[in-house]
Amino acid sequence: MATEVSQLGPIDPKRARFPCSIVWTPLPFITWLVPFIGHLGICREDGVILDFAGPYFVSVDNFAFGAVTRYIQISGDECYKLIDPEGDITWDEALRKGIQEYQNKFYNLFTCNCHSFVANNLNRLFYNGHDKWNVVSLATIMFLRGKFVNKQAMVKSFLPFFVVVGLGFVWGGSMFLIGLVVFALALTGWFMIGSYCFRNLVQL
Repeated sequence: MATEVSQLGPIDPKRARFPCSIVWTPLPFITWLVPFIGHLGICREDGVILDFAGPYFVSVDNFAFGAVTRYIQISGDECYKLIDPEGDITWDEALRKGIQEYQNKFYNLFTCNCHSFVANNLNRLFYNGHDKWNVVSLATIMFLRGKFVNKQAMVKSFLPFFVVVGLGFVWGGSMFLIGLVVFALALTGWFMIGSYCFRNLVQL
């Protein structure tokens, strides 16, 4: 059965309100080098952003690393009723359980990060009919399906990458580009291995 998510308010970037959405913003330095990696959060039904922002800390309504640039709003018919001995779980109740869990976890960019927090909540919500979300699948769906808030958000997301690549090529030539590709492959490979081969490496 689908969980009804009714009477959602509008998307309002000026107030940082994205009801029942996954939200994304660039990470300084990392996104400049690998543009599909950034900071993720998930929003309550009223649009308030929750994000795992540091050790034992889930930020509420204060998105780390700046304003949202991309988002995916999740419709009610995409989320399914959880099988739970206590009964039905609403969207916000599931997020509260996620907050409680991650307030007891140590933040680590490589093993337990903002993507882990969002994936944990989507799995609890059984989003899209399964509980197999991980950091790789989240990064992929956001990069392919995420909507930009506006044109300025698109520029903010990609301009630093092109500037870095351009300057790096001018100063370092092909060696810089080779180093950049190696860095991107190594970072991506770590999360692929930690998500699909040795699942305990990257926590959810």
